[in-house]
Amino acid sequence: MNDTPPKSLLPYESWAARALRAVAVDALEHAAREGLPGEHHFYISFRTDHPGTSIPGHLKARYPHEITIVLQHRFWDLVVDRAAQRFSVGLSFGGVASMLSVPFAALTAFQDPHAQFGLRFEPQLDAAEPEAPAEPAVQETAPAQPQVVSLDAFRRKRD
Repeated sequence: MNDTPPKSLLPYESWAARALRAVAVDALEHAAREGLPGEHHFYISFRTDHPGTSIPGHLKARYPHEITIVLQHRFWDLVVDRAAQRFSVGLSFGGVASMLSVPFAALTAFQDPHAQFGLRFEPQLDAAEPEAPAEPAVQETAPAQPQVVSLDAFRRKRD
């Protein structure tokens, strides 16, 4: 008797990942349009080596694989472009103003510590690209421990 569920012919994992990533995009759109209310703030982790990610060279040298940025009090020009599947934002790093442009597919985590809400993502890569080994996120400041929803809980175990 085989207790292994049959492999789905429908891409449920992909659909779920896309839906959860849309939550982060919706939050960014809200912040771009309305600002961040009260004590809400975002920790956004993304792969700096993902194709299409544009960050200044000094940040790329310091964070060659992954970085976590904080959107709280001092950010500017937050633009969410659903058609281009990316967002851009101005931030200051050590007193140096920098513009970042990040594809949604490069996101690895989104957190709002005030709401104790967080999501983790696998970066989306084209099939032709080899997946880089995951590096621990580098953070400018240590975030509070939010609730994190991981897709691993919904994935089937593979033999």
